[in-house]
Amino acid sequence: MFRPVLTPLLRPWFAAMVRRRSRWADPSGTERTQRRVLADLLRQGGRCTAGAMHDASGVADYEHFRAAAPTVLYEYIRPDVMRMVGGERDVLWPGATRNFAQSSGTSGGKSKYIPVTATALRTNHYAGAAEAVASYLALNPHSRIFDGRSMILGGSYANELPGLPAGTRVGDLSATLIDRVNPAVELVRIPSKRIALMSNWDEKLPALVEAAASHSSVTNISGVPSWFLTVLRGVLEHTGASTIHEVWPGLEVFFHGGIAFGPYRSQYDAITDPSRMHYIENYNASEGFFAVQDTADAADGMRLLLDAGVFFEFIPVERYVEPADAADNPVAAGEYALPAWEVEPGRTYALVVTSCNGLCRYVIGDTVTVLSVEPLRIAIAGRTNAFINAFGEEVMVWNTDEALSRACAATGAEVADYTAAPVYTAEGTKGHHQWLIEWRHEPADKQAFARILDSELQAVNSDYQAKRSGNIFLAPPEIVDVPAGTFDRWLAATGKLGGQRKVPRLANDRHIVDAILKLTLDTHI
Repeated sequence: MFRPVLTPLLRPWFAAMVRRRSRWADPSGTERTQRRVLADLLRQGGRCTAGAMHDASGVADYEHFRAAAPTVLYEYIRPDVMRMVGGERDVLWPGATRNFAQSSGTSGGKSKYIPVTATALRTNHYAGAAEAVASYLALNPHSRIFDGRSMILGGSYANELPGLPAGTRVGDLSATLIDRVNPAVELVRIPSKRIALMSNWDEKLPALVEAAASHSSVTNISGVPSWFLTVLRGVLEHTGASTIHEVWPGLEVFFHGGIAFGPYRSQYDAITDPSRMHYIENYNASEGFFAVQDTADAADGMRLLLDAGVFFEFIPVERYVEPADAADNPVAAGEYALPAWEVEPGRTYALVVTSCNGLCRYVIGDTVTVLSVEPLRIAIAGRTNAFINAFGEEVMVWNTDEALSRACAATGAEVADYTAAPVYTAEGTKGHHQWLIEWRHEPADKQAFARILDSELQAVNSDYQAKRSGNIFLAPPEIVDVPAGTFDRWLAATGKLGGQRKVPRLANDRHIVDAILKLTLDTHI
């Protein structure tokens, strides 16, 4: 069968993108680039009728911008965003915005609707995807990625908003990216747009499997690791193959993001030929495409994209305190924010963005750890509200992901999904962490698994280690098995099943854990 030979033709264009990054190699290059981006954002956003960019449109530089515009959480800008959803022009960004990414809810339980402007699609989201491919090609000179098809796993336009104006679409970011992409991409992408945008996952999953199994030329896949694993296992069952490379001989790379890949690596190794696979992490949130992995070792983190329509600021996580009423109080520790050229390696920060989607000094809810500044590389540490600190242990998502990966590697176990929360001290009992785990492959000795998990968590978090010392302040973790499909049922019950939706890993209270336990109990009555 004829196979196109496009990769050598396209490689020089992507190589130029990698060479351009040399301008960001040190803090002085970072500063020049980011100041230029900010000036351009203020020039465009200042023409609007609302928002901090409008208020700060007359400032001359970053220092004045920082003083003029407050850092904000979503609830503070929700009224302006809903005006945009309703069709009003020139609110937070020039013109009318027709696409909005529905993201996980705030503390009020409502969904967030992030504007996806035409400028953001062109300057940031699609440019970021190209940067990811450029990094991969630079690392793999023998790649044939464009000589076959891409499989992109995305969500849908399902949403909870009635009466949207004609032409306005709200749903998963991935649905907009698939829907608005250059039509030429449809020639080399699977599944079809019709299948990709289906909202009913009971119908969509079999259609995805059928579409995937009918094409043998897939060279690259993109999506959230947990969801893609389900699709790939479906393809193997449908075809009777033992590895996905028997179905797709040319498969060479998985571009992933959204959740930590470590807990899933062994499961991917089991259904692929590991010698042929590469894994590239991207930081592509609803708010923007922020960073790409540009080295072969994922432990080096991801390189921040400094000229893709986003101006970055960083609040030291120890300084970050959310206001009691985010709707009325715009301040979220913004006085401590630092520009990208002033961050320090080894420190963890709450990420703040000003972007070509109209967001201005917006605290997106993610925390990142700076791994290096020459060039500026980061790793996602967790969420500003996704942690456990019920006993002074300050456990973050990257801690639990890493400890869980090590425990699985030591015991041969495989975890499909998990979440954890505190169990508070009661009369006669010590406080501890309760882990709900849905197993893909259970460990032979779960008590040994729990001990290893506890030990590895102490190894990566000194605060947890101190609280666990001598079993005085904090008891060992408790592991609760939940049946297969439990987390999917919970996501479905909350209206968040499918696409890019993810199970929250940690919570500092028990509302998620108790809801899942109740669902499990109700299912078995």
